[in-house]
Amino acid sequence: MRILVDADACPGPVKEMLFRASARRDIAIVLVANRWVEPPKSDLITAIVVPQGPDVADDRIVEMTSAGDLIITADIPLADRVIAKGATVITPKGHLLTASNIGERLSLRNVMDEMRGAGIDTGGPSPYSTKDKQRFAAAFDRFLAKYS
Repeated sequence: MRILVDADACPGPVKEMLFRASARRDIAIVLVANRWVEPPKSDLITAIVVPQGPDVADDRIVEMTSAGDLIITADIPLADRVIAKGATVITPKGHLLTASNIGERLSLRNVMDEMRGAGIDTGGPSPYSTKDKQRFAAAFDRFLAKYS
């Protein structure tokens, strides 16, 4: 099992939690982004920079994903693709995405995308909060407890 991170939009506090867990539990982490993300010095943590372009980082994450991996992303279409390969997804805000709930999340995302395309202001995501950080930490801890 390894952790693949959609690192372009991953909040710093989430990456810090992942880095600490990597050191404690000997878990490999791969940060994938279309710009350089400085990982800590560790043989377990690597950063991959992909070219700019729509879905280039997502495609690379899907290509690298194996059943049993943990993917950290807020990208619902990416989550759908890696769940189909047997991975687990936790969003940076601590929501566990699974085969049983990804269809609903994808449908909602598509409706919101259509509304934005029609010029309707749907607002954006709320800022990353302390509650989000706590929710992520709890979901991540539950995942690690099942993994050990």
